[in-house]
Amino acid sequence: MSPTQGQHYFETQSRPAVDPLSVAVALAGSGPYTDHVVYENGGDWAYAGGSIAEITLDRTGARLRQGDAPEVHLPWTDRPLDLVRELLARVDVPEWRAYGWSAFELSYAKDGDLTHVGDGPLLRLVVPAAEVRLRAGHAHLRAADQETLAALLHVVNTAEEAPERAPRPLDVRGTGEAEYREAVKRAVDDINQGELHKVILSRVVDVPHAVDLAATYVAGRRGNNPARSFLLHMDGLEAAGFSPEIVVRVDEDGHVVSQPLAGTRALTPDLLANEELRKDLLASSKEVYEHAISVKVGTDELADVCEPGSVDVPEFMTIRERGSVQHLASRVSGRLAEGRGAWDGFGAVFPAVTASGVPKGPAYEVIRRYESETRGLYSGTVMTVDHTGAMDAALVLRSVYRQDGRTWLRAGAGIVGQSTPEREYEETCEKLDSVARHLVPAAE
Repeated sequence: MSPTQGQHYFETQSRPAVDPLSVAVALAGSGPYTDHVVYENGGDWAYAGGSIAEITLDRTGARLRQGDAPEVHLPWTDRPLDLVRELLARVDVPEWRAYGWSAFELSYAKDGDLTHVGDGPLLRLVVPAAEVRLRAGHAHLRAADQETLAALLHVVNTAEEAPERAPRPLDVRGTGEAEYREAVKRAVDDINQGELHKVILSRVVDVPHAVDLAATYVAGRRGNNPARSFLLHMDGLEAAGFSPEIVVRVDEDGHVVSQPLAGTRALTPDLLANEELRKDLLASSKEVYEHAISVKVGTDELADVCEPGSVDVPEFMTIRERGSVQHLASRVSGRLAEGRGAWDGFGAVFPAVTASGVPKGPAYEVIRRYESETRGLYSGTVMTVDHTGAMDAALVLRSVYRQDGRTWLRAGAGIVGQSTPEREYEETCEKLDSVARHLVPAAE
């Protein structure tokens, strides 16, 4: 069925017999659409499949495709996120919620500069043709037609607990070590020469065997405790991720939150060892400095779009355990100023300072100078945004990616003047293990 303008949802509710993770993965695997997003936000899960409307932002501008209506194209400007906001306002679906992703390279172009932007999409959002929102024991189903609604209901009601499948852990040590250490050394030299204060440099590890992403998502979610998680399949780009932090959350009343995590030590099965690592983390002047400057940037960024005096740091330098690592964590919050909305909050803080650097402009230059390939989804976002003005954008880290027949992992470390190449390489390994130990091979 081809949706038309003015499309509405058919809705129903159900009480699935299994947990939301199992239902969401069953919908991803057996639902009516190949393209889908599974997104977990605290106790809320959602499956979104197909599209009634879709918005794409690239170097030519922003496009809205909506059913049988003519495509709307807004040419590129120096405020491209305003184009996205304008096209979302034209979505002709009651109570819509959009799901999608943004690439790290959007950071280079969000103020209009296309110098370092390729031809691929910078942001993709879809208003789904099929949507299921899940909490323990409850499912709210919506679909663009009754046939699809019935298919969703069948999957939800017959879903079984997702089975435990044995992973094939990938050894991430000993690969790319010399190259990464050299990049860290050069970045430290740049920092000590005054070019910048901090930069996050990442490295890529290719996965040599075929991976079942849905089964990996199940294994990884059960083995991690992320701030957000997601399973994505859109236009040939696939990913399963266990995000340690949000980039930004905006409530419908204008309350905005970012969540910088910076400063890392391993998390092991040994509780006593973890306590010693935690003490070492809190006592490390390098890690505390790295964290503090990230929080400072986070407060300054939100202050630009929030009511004067409303920006606060209600949580500072606590410990958050995320899979195979533990982090120093803070929370920065504020209230958007009158006339500001979710896209202003997003534009102020994107990309996350904890995935880019301080100051961001010079950090981008160092990232382009020393990293071997563009980032794309890595350190971008997977997000939801809806008609109420609410937004939730997860930072894409601790993920496995697949596109054009290639599967890979990627992780970085925060480099400051006190960094050593040996420790920063080890930190990337500790982070990669959050995913590498849960890779489930595809069935032969």
